[in-house]
Amino acid sequence: TSDSLGTELLETLVKMAPSKEEEIRLREYNGDTSKLGPAERFLKALLDIPFAFKRVDAMLYRASFKEEIDHIRKSYATLEAACEELRSNRLFLKLLEAVLKTGNRMNVGTIRGDAQAFKLDTLLKLVDVKGTDGKTTLLHFVVQEIIKAEGARVASTGEQPNINSTSDIINNKLHALGTEVKSQKDNEEDYRKLGLQVVAGLSTEMGNIKKAAGIDSDILSSSVSKLASGLGKLREILQIDVTRQTKDGNVGGTSKQGNFYRSMESFLRLAEEDICRIQEEEKKAFSRVKEITEYFHGDAAKEEAHPLRIFVVVRDFLGALDQVCRESGRLQTRNFQSSVQPPTISVNTFSRPLPRGFYERRLDSSDDESSSP
Repeated sequence: TSDSLGTELLETLVKMAPSKEEEIRLREYNGDTSKLGPAERFLKALLDIPFAFKRVDAMLYRASFKEEIDHIRKSYATLEAACEELRSNRLFLKLLEAVLKTGNRMNVGTIRGDAQAFKLDTLLKLVDVKGTDGKTTLLHFVVQEIIKAEGARVASTGEQPNINSTSDIINNKLHALGTEVKSQKDNEEDYRKLGLQVVAGLSTEMGNIKKAAGIDSDILSSSVSKLASGLGKLREILQIDVTRQTKDGNVGGTSKQGNFYRSMESFLRLAEEDICRIQEEEKKAFSRVKEITEYFHGDAAKEEAHPLRIFVVVRDFLGALDQVCRESGRLQTRNFQSSVQPPTISVNTFSRPLPRGFYERRLDSSDDESSSP
């Protein structure tokens, strides 16, 4: 059976399939087979089995089917999870709001001031917009403001931030922050450390987005198409087998050929059901991706040539955010906050309306976030 032979051996056999000319020569050879090389003798023996290499193709398809289905299904689950992370992550949405507010704040008095619009690509542009020192970016400024607000929120609510991914950033003594009597300056420093821990953990919280960014939508879709196409070829092979057995008067018989037919026919029924399910999952996953892209980009989503580009944009932003958090951790003792001033940026990058209900969600997310930029 295909399970006992394994995919590696079956793949090797498929690669050994002779060309049409080679097959004719081997079939017509009537000499001493001992004079043939080992490979030729093996191939000639295989050719004595009706449709041998078509059977090998069918067996390889069956042997690799479950692994292929599981991989595709896992990819679709990742896409759906990534969409959920984008739509519901509180801190990420807070960062988006901070981007918009900061851009508007720096353009008050201009015809573009108070523009309630943005596009996720703006997140990446934050990395490049530098201040007068040539080093500090608008992202540094926004992150410092978020760190301050998040630190105060965590300290006031007693919430325990995720310490697993950033334990090297903050000392365990900060868990007892509320029980210690400290000066205002000490408390502000501890708030920043707590806030930094929260912001630095965002990349871990949005892990599915990083995975989704690495998915090639064309390859994923073609994998489903190939599985469906392979199913069609399997039906053809079984039909050929039925035709041959009909001529031999052995349809459904107990021969080895009959066993192959019954085994593959049973697999075919189950595989057809799996293909139908995976095609539905494909539609559902890409529909979710389309919805989330339209949610953030509005009509501009129709211009996207790459359906998964939204995840690439956010992944790159998270990478830049990680770098800023590392820099902030090193610079906290140097009173970094006082040196960070928002550089000038044009609001023409904020070219799309905010998602409907964005501010309503933000107001509901936390009563303590009014201090955010």
